Amino acid sequence: MIKIWGRRTSSNVQKVLWCCDELELDYEQVDVGGPFGGTATSEYRKLNPNGLVPTIEDGGFVLWESNAILRYLADKYGAGRLSPATPEGRAEADRWMCWEQSTLTPAVWPVYFSMVRMPEKKRDPEVLARDIEAAVETLEILDRHLAGRAHVAGAEFSLGDIPAGIWTHRWFALPIERPAQPNLEAWYERLKERAAYRKHVMVELS
Repeated sequence: MIKIWGRRTSSNVQKVLWCCDELELDYEQVDVGGPFGGTATSEYRKLNPNGLVPTIEDGGFVLWESNAILRYLADKYGAGRLSPATPEGRAEADRWMCWEQSTLTPAVWPVYFSMVRMPEKKRDPEVLARDIEAAVETLEILDRHLAGRAHVAGAEFSLGDIPAGIWTHRWFALPIERPAQPNLEAWYERLKERAAYRKHVMVELS
């Protein structure tokens, strides 16, 4: 039984929960972080010295960093599922997992924070407009990449879809005006057909 430490509303925890359900793994999820607290305790810091979520315990093995957890789960339990068959395909999936952390999340997060976490009276419309424009430009990269592709790494759903899929839902769920990005929108519709995506990702924003 895999133990997953982290609140269900965390984008990084959602990655792991989604992956576990795609792989049909048994797990126990423990609410820590955010309103639940618990990440500053000495017990938790022994598991994850960063005091962040998620962290998993799999037998005697402890692992943190969400995308590393995804790779581990697919490698140990996937039996070929979620990992493209070729080195090129795996590298493609891995590239977009890295891009989510280095580029996509930093681009969408300011808009998400303003619209979900910040009281409306404290929002600066000019700053928000600039942040939306920057997020649109970043998502345009993914939109262009998805032209002619069903999924991020090619025809099949893979690990590459999970990290970007988390933030794509947040983007489309925000009450803002956004330009059409047809390839991104079509991919999002395909993700919404997945039961694990609906269960773990398409939840109330917080």
